[in-house]
Amino acid sequence: MISLDEARRRVLDGVVPLTPTEIACEYTAGLVLAQDVVAAENVPPFANTAVDGYAVRSADVSAACELRVIGTVAAGDGTEWSVGAGEALRIMTGAVMPVGADAVVMVEDTEPLAGDRVRIGKAIAAGVAVRPVADDVRAGAVVFARGTVLSPAGAGVLSSINARQVSVYPRVKVALLSTGDELVTDGSPLRRGQIRESNLTMLEILLTNDECEVSNLGVIADDEATLERVLLDAARNNDAIVTSGGVSMGDFDVVKAVLSRIAEMQWMQMAVKPAKPFAFGILTVDGRRVPVFGLPGNPVSSMISFELLARAALRKMMGHTRDLVRPLVRAIADSPLRRKPDGKVHFMRVFAQFGDDGRVHVRDTGPQGSHQLAATAAANALAVVPDGTGVVAGADVDVMLLGNH
Repeated sequence: MISLDEARRRVLDGVVPLTPTEIACEYTAGLVLAQDVVAAENVPPFANTAVDGYAVRSADVSAACELRVIGTVAAGDGTEWSVGAGEALRIMTGAVMPVGADAVVMVEDTEPLAGDRVRIGKAIAAGVAVRPVADDVRAGAVVFARGTVLSPAGAGVLSSINARQVSVYPRVKVALLSTGDELVTDGSPLRRGQIRESNLTMLEILLTNDECEVSNLGVIADDEATLERVLLDAARNNDAIVTSGGVSMGDFDVVKAVLSRIAEMQWMQMAVKPAKPFAFGILTVDGRRVPVFGLPGNPVSSMISFELLARAALRKMMGHTRDLVRPLVRAIADSPLRRKPDGKVHFMRVFAQFGDDGRVHVRDTGPQGSHQLAATAAANALAVVPDGTGVVAGADVDVMLLGNH
């Protein structure tokens, strides 16, 4: 057996980032920038008001006073207004500040009077409620550096500076498939020896949550010629392939038979539980080198091997250089996490939450068998339990929190 670190090293060494591409800013959230983004425009491009109220000269409102209202301006109004001594301009949030005015009185601090006049209820200093030019972004500044993972707000910033197209690492196109004549997907009654397929549903969601574009090819029949054709077609049309099932040592399975023949594969046995077996390789078709990730068939093993290995590699392909693997946090075990010595690190499914002490607390979610997906569905974290008899209640334990980036 090899360590998880060694298995991860082999997988990460075997993949490279995809070629960057230009993409419209509205589709960039979750993607990694391949080049710096430099602002071509100031944001905001003009001084404007942060509130509804009256634009005034601070020199006129050193104390409560009355001013003459010369008009009203709304956001988007291009009229060039000028405020003189003793004057005020009714102004709406986002509207251009008039010439001569250097402050805005909130409407709540005013009282309309007869004869187009307004009473200002308190003194207002220069700059109050005014957003200066470039208060958010200054033209020429590097807004986002290469390697930044864009958030929805980041995509909004790109739009605000008119960066309509930016260079990013694209989403990985992943072909997802499973094999096994025992798997049923159509809802029909089960015959003896059959089970319902669940891994593809789970894995497609995991892949999508990590910004991959998924082609779910479904369950492929246990026929070598059929599987070979499907795999070769998948390699021609996708950046990566994820398979479920048929990677255990000694298994007689069409996945192992076909991939061993058409791809450069590594069949690994890791010192972890679950997810001990894992396969990784490169399928070369038409000059394209396409990574293949072979996950175990047991549902929990499939999920955990994806989390520990395949996810990290796919993130590297999408340009991520940090947080390829979910970080570990130190938590307190509120219930015993029992196990038996077997030379492996156990990844136990737990539920994690913050306690009144400000620390993360975890408890197990039930049966820990590699086939018991229902208990795993209640988990939001994996407790990393080293070889031995486990962790007693009240002891510290490293925990990998699950969920998005």
